[in-house]
Amino acid sequence: MKIAMLSPYSLSRPGGVQGQVLGLAHALRQLGHQVTVIGPEDPEERDRTGGQERDPNPDTFVIGRPTGLRSNGSVAPVTISPLAAIKAERFVRRGGFDVLHLHEPLAPVAAYGFMVSPPVPMVGTYHRAGVSRWVPVLKPLVYLVGSRLQVRVAVSEAARETALRSSKGEYEVLFNGVDMDRFAHARPAHTDPPTVLFLGRHETRKGLGVLLDAFALLERPAVLWVAGDGPQSEVQRRRHPESDRVKWFGTLGEREVDERLTGADVLCAPSLRGESFGMVVLEGMAARCAVVASDLQGYRSAAGGHATLVPPGDVTALSRALGVALADAAEGSGQSSMDALKAAQAHAQGWSMESLAERYIDVYQRAIAAYARGEHS
Repeated sequence: MKIAMLSPYSLSRPGGVQGQVLGLAHALRQLGHQVTVIGPEDPEERDRTGGQERDPNPDTFVIGRPTGLRSNGSVAPVTISPLAAIKAERFVRRGGFDVLHLHEPLAPVAAYGFMVSPPVPMVGTYHRAGVSRWVPVLKPLVYLVGSRLQVRVAVSEAARETALRSSKGEYEVLFNGVDMDRFAHARPAHTDPPTVLFLGRHETRKGLGVLLDAFALLERPAVLWVAGDGPQSEVQRRRHPESDRVKWFGTLGEREVDERLTGADVLCAPSLRGESFGMVVLEGMAARCAVVASDLQGYRSAAGGHATLVPPGDVTALSRALGVALADAAEGSGQSSMDALKAAQAHAQGWSMESLAERYIDVYQRAIAAYARGEHS
């Protein structure tokens, strides 16, 4: 099958949707399919940040450079040029593809070139939880794109609810995928005291400030590894400077992320809102970390009872949960016992990227059949 896969977000910047696009493309290629990834990219940004790591010989078509737009408490690196949307549509129309997979049709503007007449069968995957300020303004365009899809997929119930508020239709829920092989071949980074790892953008929504305050209350020996960067990096580093207990790493490449995940004892995901799916929770379990996370719908669904969940923004509750998790890690008991870690890892395996790719092959085939019948979702 010849598949075009469109990401509205920059392929040169680490991100959840971009990671899913590139990971799914890789898994589909492993199954023998030809996949071309389409999206904006900034080569200078890739060199500076490490970007998303790809297959050794990826098939990628760049439609323009990204611009940062504020979205859902974050900054979305999307292209806002209508020429990029036209370029994407022309490439797909002339490319002889069997199916086009649009990721996050709600995001401007890469997918908008397909709102008039779909050149091939189309599948849309909705990732977002929470409606951004641009959605009401662009709702007519978002609706037109959505109305052209043969199959609509949401990565979680939270994403499905958001999609329904912005674009009518029927949605099936299909999970995001975790690449289990990444952690099986990683070389763990170790430290002597038990270690807590934070992975994420440094912005209010991700809850880094809450985690730093909660960690400061802990009296037991422990180290906090902080990865990533963002608009709050500077202020949080002033409040909690580098020390024997707090280590700041900045943006890590994928290999470094894998090494830190497999080396950490506890992964903490303290987000306050806006998490449609708990990919970071699944990655922590896949890497055999104990997981402490905010009690958000997306995290709760992904954890499946294998993580400790606390009220979002509750510094005291988070500190207590981290204390218990670190004690378990030191003693090899509770959530860090061999049996508990194996059970959590087995749970993550059920969400593997390989399984997701196989599910999407069925989705693509249904979209192709519906397109042949002249149907839209």
